[in-house]
Amino acid sequence: MKFHHLLFLVIVIVFASCKPKEKKHRYIKFNTVKELYQFLKWAPENRFPLISAHRGGPMPGYPENCIETFDNATTYNPVVIEFDVAYSKDSVMVIMHDDQLDRTSTGKGPIGNYTYEELKAFNLKDDEGKETKFKIPTLDSVLSWSKGKVLLTIDLKKGVSYAKVIEKVRQYKVECNSIIITYTADQAKEVHQLAPDLMISASIQKKAELKRLNNMGIPNNRIVAFVGVSAPGKEFYQYLHHKGITTILGTMGNIDKSAITSPAKNVYYHLVNNGADILSGDNLQQASEELDKFRYNKKLSSPHIN
Repeated sequence: MKFHHLLFLVIVIVFASCKPKEKKHRYIKFNTVKELYQFLKWAPENRFPLISAHRGGPMPGYPENCIETFDNATTYNPVVIEFDVAYSKDSVMVIMHDDQLDRTSTGKGPIGNYTYEELKAFNLKDDEGKETKFKIPTLDSVLSWSKGKVLLTIDLKKGVSYAKVIEKVRQYKVECNSIIITYTADQAKEVHQLAPDLMISASIQKKAELKRLNNMGIPNNRIVAFVGVSAPGKEFYQYLHHKGITTILGTMGNIDKSAITSPAKNVYYHLVNNGADILSGDNLQQASEELDKFRYNKKLSSPHIN
């Protein structure tokens, strides 16, 4: 082999080794609603703790409530994506947490002052305030993207219609990967009456709150229990698990801060070991590492995770 051919080959090998590795996505896929029911019906043999990426898992370069951020989150762990639905001026359902555009985008003032066409002119900003090239997504685009990739927990901002959101869930046939967030028993009742087949995230921090939901006609097999933002005792987890109910613990805020301050304590590992099934928070990378370790140690797997 001639010298210049050999040199060319060496250069090609060096460049190939320097090329950044493409991140592998870790998706969750349910083909039917029955598969989702089975996955969320708590049983020791079914257990596969998950992370819920609060507002989609924002991090530097990746703004909250953005499809590109949701997609990035799947490179860390199989995830539940929590996101917020708001109305534009012309009643297009868009993904945005704040009533005002200023914090998370290059827009100014209330989101309701702009039509969707006008909103398309703005770019999203990450949590450090740096502008990105990403745009405010619509609910349509998120639902279309999500199937076969993630579980969704859909949070509605004040004034957004449950009926309209459910209509979109039907349109995009994502009943098998959608959970509707409710905050009160009356909201849970409304969602269940509109769509008895859909899973509901309901706030349950006391036994009486579950009993009230049951008395309103909402069965345990349609409930995922949000147990608050401070970890309950094992006994309460056991009570819900005995009824086949999967739990969500909110780690955003104090728990996430504690985990970041004391990484050696393996806070997230111990939370799922104590009974939490889904951890909803803002510390995606650290939580991913600890849940991977927990599932490996406990030999947990699921046919729905790639």
